[in-house]
Amino acid sequence: MRTVTIEPTFRAWRSKARSLLDQKMHPNDVIWSTQGDDSDELFGFSETTKQTPENKPEQKPQTSNRAKVPPFFIQLAQTVCCHRSQKQWSMLYHILWSVTYEQEREILFDQTNDTMRKLEQMRKSISRDIHKMRAFVRFREIQVETNDRENYVAWFEPEHLIVRVNTPFFRKRFAGMNWSILTPDECVHWDGTDISYTQGVDKSQAPDGDELEELWRGYYRSIFNPARVKIKMMQSEMPKKYWKNLPEAEIIEDLIQTSTDKVNGMMEEENRPLKPEPKNKYLDHLKQLNNSEDSK
Repeated sequence: MRTVTIEPTFRAWRSKARSLLDQKMHPNDVIWSTQGDDSDELFGFSETTKQTPENKPEQKPQTSNRAKVPPFFIQLAQTVCCHRSQKQWSMLYHILWSVTYEQEREILFDQTNDTMRKLEQMRKSISRDIHKMRAFVRFREIQVETNDRENYVAWFEPEHLIVRVNTPFFRKRFAGMNWSILTPDECVHWDGTDISYTQGVDKSQAPDGDELEELWRGYYRSIFNPARVKIKMMQSEMPKKYWKNLPEAEIIEDLIQTSTDKVNGMMEEENRPLKPEPKNKYLDHLKQLNNSEDSK
């Protein structure tokens, strides 16, 4: 039995998985771990039992038996590598082994296979988390005297390790300002030129608010339609666990509670008289054409 310690990234898993395949290490003989990233054995093997009856390391084969899998499996692996459970590494290697040595390529398309089903569930969970981060990150302006660009900081608590996956989206969307997104896992920073990462922080390090939040709440009130309130659907799209970090969350409960009264008031209003039809030569010409067509 071998314990494989890797950095929790797709690139690290792929590199080690290829090495294990070359050595024909069966998935049942491998324990995957992401602990001890700073140790001297990073990306290396640490033995948990004897490797061979002679207590000697296995010799690496001279020829490589690399797996050829469809692009969608690579995309699946790149996504599920962000899963916080860290259970994905062994499942991915099981699939890779089945495709390479057991010639079970159909397993990649088998929706009843337990391993593939769990990987797909992971993918969906991560995809939802990526979407929620893009939707619910709220930047707050901070004052920095060292540059003449606008500077903003946001706080977010992702379910999975998606900061680096989402970085290209925020860099493209907010390229014109300096920003930082702080999370408990790690923080990402953009200075207009380069992206950098630092260790995760506590929420106390994030700013509480800024002058723009009142403007945002006013805008949210203006677009809130009481006649179209569907609370269950809204909470499905905007779960309450995100409300604590959203400036508009302070007024959501009040808007919901008063929505019924507002709708009733709208229903009781008398119909407004129709505005007179504007005089326009072009419109008159079109009407004449339509009337002539109807009379034929």
